[in-house]
Order: sequence, then C-alpha cells, then structure tokens
Amino acid sequence: MDEMRYAVGLDVGTDNVRAVILSVNKEGVKTVVGYAEAKNAGMRKGLVSNLSGPGEAIDRMLGEAERMSGYEVNSAHVSINGKHIISTPTEGMIAVGTVDHEIDEEDLARVEDVAVSGRIPANRDVLDVVPLEFAIDGQGGVKDPIGMTGSRLEMRATVISALTPNCDNLKKATESANVYAERLVPSVVASARAVLEEHQMENGVAVVDFGAATTSIAIFEEGDLQYVSVIPAGSNNVTNDLAIMLGIDTKTADDLKCKHVTGMIGSKEKPISMKVDNDMVEFERRQIDEVVQIRLKEIFEHVQKEIKAAHYEKRLPEGIVLTGGGTKMKDLDKFVKLELGCSVKVGVPRGIVGGVVDAVSKPEYAAAVGLALIATDNEEKVAAGRKGFKPKLKTKSNGKGFWAKIFGRK
Repeated sequence: MDEMRYAVGLDVGTDNVRAVILSVNKEGVKTVVGYAEAKNAGMRKGLVSNLSGPGEAIDRMLGEAERMSGYEVNSAHVSINGKHIISTPTEGMIAVGTVDHEIDEEDLARVEDVAVSGRIPANRDVLDVVPLEFAIDGQGGVKDPIGMTGSRLEMRATVISALTPNCDNLKKATESANVYAERLVPSVVASARAVLEEHQMENGVAVVDFGAATTSIAIFEEGDLQYVSVIPAGSNNVTNDLAIMLGIDTKTADDLKCKHVTGMIGSKEKPISMKVDNDMVEFERRQIDEVVQIRLKEIFEHVQKEIKAAHYEKRLPEGIVLTGGGTKMKDLDKFVKLELGCSVKVGVPRGIVGGVVDAVSKPEYAAAVGLALIATDNEEKVAAGRKGFKPKLKTKSNGKGFWAKIFGRK
C-alpha cells in the first residue's frame, strides 16, 4: 500500500515558533506541504518561563500549517535550546563473548549504556549519543561494527544532554497545544542537518545558529558531531543596544537593524533616515556602526572561545556556516570572516524539493526543516530494519536514525 508519509519539525525559539510539514512519497522524495511561523512569548534565552505563552503560539501557528497541508499535527520533532545543553566526551568497553562472536544491535546497546551510565548527572536528560569510533579487540577506527567478530567491544562517543526540568517544561508547553514531542533536538543540530553537506562534515566545519536570544555552536569532523555549546546572547542584544543608544523603542530598533544595519563596519554610507512616531529622524552611520560592532565582537569572541575550548581553532577547513534568524543582518558573514579569520557563509536548508520549498529556503527556517528531515531519517531507519540504540537512562529520546543516516551508520 503506497501511502504518503508525513514528518513535522517544530522549532520553538525565544522570539518565534516555526513549523515545517514534509510529505514523503514511496520513492523517498521530500516535499514541503506546509509551513507557518508566529511570534512567541513566555521564553527567555531559549528556556520556557511561562507555559501558556509558547503553547498558545504553537497552537495558533500550527493551525495555519495544518490548513495549508491538510494534515493534522499530533506529534513533532521539537527543538530545544539554552545554555544548559552540553556535549560530553565518553567511552565504554564490554566483553561480547568468544573471538568468533558476531557483534549485533544488543552489543551496541550494552556498550553505549556502559559509556553513558555514571557519566551524566541524574538531573540531565540524554538527548543523543553519537558514536565517534568503535574498537574490536583493540583494533580501532571502526565506524559500524555490526556483523564483525570479536570478543571485546569499545566505543568512544559524544553525549548530548540537557537539564531535565528544562526538557520537561518544553514538553509540557507543546502538550498544551496538543502536540507530543517525539524527540527533543538541539536547534543547532537540527539546523546542521538542513544546511550541511557530507563533505563539510567530513573535512571539519562549525555551524553557528545566530538566533534572537542565543547563539549555538555545533562542530563536525570526520562525519561526526564533536561538540555542542550555547551562548546566551543573540541578535536581540544588538536590537536592545541600538534602542538604548539611539533613544528609540525596540520595534524601531529592530526595523533599523533588519533594513539598514550592515556587518561591513566603517562603510562610508550616508546617514540613515527613518520615520519614528510620525517624524523623520536621521541617525549617523558612525554611531550605529559603533553600537553594532561592540555587541557583535562580544558575541563572536565567545564563539571563538567555544571553538578553541573544543580544540578546533585553525582546524576547520570548511570554516563556519551561519544560520538562524539573526543572519538577516546584512553582510554578517563578512563581519564574522574578518573577526574569526576563516571561511564563512550563510547556510540555507537543502535536500527538499517541490511544494512551497522556496518559502522555507531561508536561514531562519533551517532548524524547523532540519527537525522534519531528522523525523524522516528515523522512519527510514526503522523501515530498513535497524532498531538503533536506546540508552537505559531517563530519556524519551530513542532517535539514532538521524545520526545513523548522516554519519554513515547503515
């Protein structure tokens, strides 16, 4: 029976909520059949501070996406954000039997359990475990040990975790809009799924999701996610600085930022004229540049520190891919390139065709598109007969399909 399948990505941001609905036909072609966005409330720096705010925004926004697609949304892959999200390197080892024992899924589940147990505090939920390398009887460099023989199995991995109360609050917010969170995924990881190509992840690249209230970093090398971190500052900080320094309200400051602010600091443009409270007001470009430069330098100095902390300074041949709503600022990529001294480009979602794809081929939709793609990856893995790993920890996340798909696990 050839039924159309659907996948939903729900990006819950501090300022906006966005959803993307994909349909997948029997050939696996992914088509955008619905999308929507709405202003959010009740969130601070990626964290839920008022359950009713995000719930109302999600409910209102999904109604629009459902009318467009004709599909009723009951569950979705949901983004999670905030400084509490961290990556932890870990390793584990188990005896699997005699030297002629053939390694199977149960062995992988056991070695993952050993690698994670006791390493992650009880107040944290494991969002994902990313295997970096396996070793069989001391022989390393193995990506997928299924079917290989040996008596001892070792694994080196990256564990992505988040504080349990923050996870629970986000799930409650989505459930108040009658949407079950199938899996929570860090927003920058979802964005990476949408914008990165295989060769970038293999050679070494950092995705920087420049959002309204947070800036998230994910580093990839040799096809694997190596490091995740979140900085509690974003493009709203630029808006607030402009409002304070220029004596205007934040709405006017945001209009100024989106329409006139440029990352090319020092460009000798004419003063900017804008209508403020029915009066035309002129702003000196030099004053705007000074405010913007100070804040952007601060944020991207933190990004550089995170890259250095992950030991990837001067080790990213593919440079940085910028995404997120903050990239609507003109020439931001040029500013970051000058500040960090590496290749920088703005990433947009890829890997989807047809439907209203043009409407979501924007940096601000990267996380929502990536979440929907992760959902389809998980379904494809189940259809292929791979169960995936399920750590015996406090988490409802089972999803290994995404990592298995893009990091070479078959």
